[in-house]
Amino acid sequence: DRGGPGLGGPGRAGDGSSHAARIPDVDSLRRETGFSQASLRRLYDRFQALDRTGKGYLSRLDLQQIGALAVNPLGDRIIDSFFPDGSLRLDFPGFVRVLAHFRPVDEEEEGNRDPKEPEPLNSRMNKLRFAFQLYDLDRDGKISRHEMLQALRLMVGVQVTEEQLESIADRTVQEADEDGDGAVSFLEFAKSLEKMNIEQKMSIRILK
Repeated sequence: DRGGPGLGGPGRAGDGSSHAARIPDVDSLRRETGFSQASLRRLYDRFQALDRTGKGYLSRLDLQQIGALAVNPLGDRIIDSFFPDGSLRLDFPGFVRVLAHFRPVDEEEEGNRDPKEPEPLNSRMNKLRFAFQLYDLDRDGKISRHEMLQALRLMVGVQVTEEQLESIADRTVQEADEDGDGAVSFLEFAKSLEKMNIEQKMSIRILK
């Protein structure tokens, strides 16, 4: 993976503004994702490199080439999030929108944000929403004990017994579940992670 541990691959020599012109809707993508034009250009190169047969879109198989996802225990679920509604093709805007959730938060940017503008994709709340949907497999807005158990099984692997896993899943759900319905809503999830440095956990250094 010539892009190293992140998703970024080096830009090609001679990148110029004509290259940016080939990127579909580059200005609206820049506004929506917060990536600079130079970053979008490098991501476009990366997109094209992953699209080895020049189809013009990426498949799940193409994304499995990304080293950072291959080693992530929830990598398959992250790949799923690139393909909402069961679609099989990922275009460049879709690719960039998902990656924008992992863009590190720039404090200066946060301070200068126009409150009338939509919340940036990489805000803490949107990072949490993205993480939440990796657990909430049936998309019902709650993480059940069963869903928690499935995620823990992926993350912990074979080092612990099924009984230990069930006990961790029970305790995790119990600790976050404030209204006592036996599942974790998004607000309960966000509250339970109040003290966690989401920024550090959910920033892929895609480009530097």
